[in-house]
Amino acid sequence: MASELNRKVNTFFAMIVLMVALITCELPAREKKQVANESNGFVNTVENRNEEYVMVTAAVNLPLYVKHEQTAFIKWGKQAGVKVAAIGNDEWDVQKIVEIIEQVINQKPSGILINGTDPGLATVINKVADAGIPVVVYDSEIPGSHPNCFVGSDWYSMGYKQGEKVVKLTGGKGKVACIGLLGQKNQEDGFRGLQDAFKNYPGIQFIGKYNDAANLENAARVTSDLIAAHPDISAICGFTSATGPGIAVSVKEAGKAGSIKITCVDFEPEHLKLIKENVIQYTVGQKRDLFGSYGGQILYDIVHKKTIFSNNDVAAGVNPAPVHVNTGLIEIDTANIKYFPY
Repeated sequence: MASELNRKVNTFFAMIVLMVALITCELPAREKKQVANESNGFVNTVENRNEEYVMVTAAVNLPLYVKHEQTAFIKWGKQAGVKVAAIGNDEWDVQKIVEIIEQVINQKPSGILINGTDPGLATVINKVADAGIPVVVYDSEIPGSHPNCFVGSDWYSMGYKQGEKVVKLTGGKGKVACIGLLGQKNQEDGFRGLQDAFKNYPGIQFIGKYNDAANLENAARVTSDLIAAHPDISAICGFTSATGPGIAVSVKEAGKAGSIKITCVDFEPEHLKLIKENVIQYTVGQKRDLFGSYGGQILYDIVHKKTIFSNNDVAAGVNPAPVHVNTGLIEIDTANIKYFPY
């Protein structure tokens, strides 16, 4: 009986010793801490890592850019636990943007996100890639460049949808012009989509595309000239954020609000107010916030090798990122304007 009691006591103390050992033993540390991004569902790795991702854009203080892609990019950086910077110059000066990007290359950041403002950026975008720095281009594709990924809208569809709306608004008849930034790929794709939408409507007379240099005052001036030259013009279509409101200024001054139909792109407060007033009849908006958040995330995933396709993707020439990300469109007119407060 005593031996049985001793055996049970010994077993009890052995269990206590084992439990103490388990409690005091240092468990293997987790390599990474996972944090969910509240706004878009991305999961990023927060580490004490000296990483910096840089966004470079022309017209860096343009409210449209500041409010959407820049704010989203900075927010993404905080959630990802990395340093970010949104830089550029005030003007639409391609050469200055090239110089800024070259300076950034020399600083060797983890990744660079570039606003595709002009075909003249092709060479410097390729310099980024040649330097071994992941690069994503957003907003407008740059022919001749080879970034890891393009993030942006389908501008052909943006033009085509405007054309479809013009046909409905005019009954498929009348003179139509468009105003935007000539020579830029996304704009030219939009112009082409617009004209393609008119192909089955011989009653539509397309009288040309005109340049406003993405400037409201220029858009107003061009519109005033168009109305003077074509008093019977039926519709004018805008292709930069400033163009729609610029067209509206001159249409209102001419006393033709509602009779000259206006379609355009983007949905800033000034666009929404003009739609509510039925001065602008339709806009097709971009999901610009996604340019910043998705652009940053794609760069981050490349750096952290989130997806690997070979033993050495770089040496094998494998791009681990999607080549093209279409962020989609938002259509707004007088029927659904109530859902878009300004």
